[in-house]
Amino acid sequence: MSATFRVLLFSVLALVWASAAQAFTIQEVTSPGGIKAWLVEEKAIPLIALNFSFKGGSAQEPDGKEGVSEFLTGMMDEGAGDMLSQDFQRKRDELAFKMSFNSGSDFFEGSFQTLSRNSDASFELLRLAITSPRFDAGPMERVRQQFLLNVRSKLQDPQDIAWNAWMNEAMPGDPYARRDEGTEASISAMTPEDLGAVHKRIFNRATLQVAVVGDISAAELGALLDKVFGGLPKQAVGSALPAAEVQSGPKLKVIDLGIPQSVIVFGTEGILREDPDFIPAYVMSEILGGGSFNSRLTDEVREKRGLTYGVGYGLSPMKRAGLYVGVLQTANANAGQALDVVRDVMAKMAAEGPTQQELDEAKTYLTGSYALRFSTNSAIADQLLGLQQQDLSIDYVKTRNSMVAGVTLDQVKAQAKRLLHPDKLIVTVVGKPEGLK
Repeated sequence: MSATFRVLLFSVLALVWASAAQAFTIQEVTSPGGIKAWLVEEKAIPLIALNFSFKGGSAQEPDGKEGVSEFLTGMMDEGAGDMLSQDFQRKRDELAFKMSFNSGSDFFEGSFQTLSRNSDASFELLRLAITSPRFDAGPMERVRQQFLLNVRSKLQDPQDIAWNAWMNEAMPGDPYARRDEGTEASISAMTPEDLGAVHKRIFNRATLQVAVVGDISAAELGALLDKVFGGLPKQAVGSALPAAEVQSGPKLKVIDLGIPQSVIVFGTEGILREDPDFIPAYVMSEILGGGSFNSRLTDEVREKRGLTYGVGYGLSPMKRAGLYVGVLQTANANAGQALDVVRDVMAKMAAEGPTQQELDEAKTYLTGSYALRFSTNSAIADQLLGLQQQDLSIDYVKTRNSMVAGVTLDQVKAQAKRLLHPDKLIVTVVGKPEGLK
């Protein structure tokens, strides 16, 4: 796909999205019990998607209990209330609803989809799973073995090894540097009491955020929110963690592993999402190492020199720290050269900034591709929940593209100078790299 065609394609997508956004109405619904949610009514398809999250993921796990939040995700459909695991799962299959849970560093998330005609019975099972999950011995041992396999697999994965090492170099001793999945020792020692304690800590109405899309009205949703979540404690347990301290480089850590290619993770401190200059910084990051094939790093490292199949470098704002991290994979013999090119490209961008053409193409890509995030009810619900987690306003969906389009060349150059520090990179490499400085 040529650069000209890409610009044309995403220009068309931007126009399509601008038109669709005018009919894309997000309502804030407050239940009789005071629970808030964002709702997009969509009656054309008889489906309801409900995504929700609670603040406080793996970063708040006690020492020695690493992975307990992740373990809990695997137990949420293993029986609830008076229903044993096999009964709960059989009823789930009869009703044909989908339910999944995920635990990250900052949030514990749930995703739920049901047919409209089965919504009453389906949401009753969701209520049971959320308010009274069971931690019976048999299902717990089966889930434990699954998570132990996951832990062992990640200990052998070069990309996971490199990323975990980078986090430990960037934030040594901070909960962010721990593995979300835990360790063999912590998973092996996990008890029902541990799961009950983390459930009590996470599930509460004070930190609950909800997004709903589909065949349901605001009045119906209000009653549903109280039905599903009303039985949870009103207040959160525990207190917020302080801001994480991100170390400054230069740092280089090499982990020797007998593989033909080196995995390289590199980065520095970034910025938080609430930073007033986040949008210009985001556009700058896209020009340097974003998702399009027009990025400078892709052009210099992949296209011109053939050193990698892919390279990315982007902002990663977490709740307690902002990171600016990239990754590439290259033949061991090319590791030093690839990293040198990355540093040179960063230095040039910091000194000169991008061209007006690069800025225009990046804005066209970012505004045009935004529509692709809203392709299904579930995808829309996921996006709306993410906006709530980032403390963004309910009208952000309509104003986001105009904010991106309004970014100026001077703003982008200023963020390049502010955020790009190739002389302060923290670098971790897994493999048998050659030529590293």
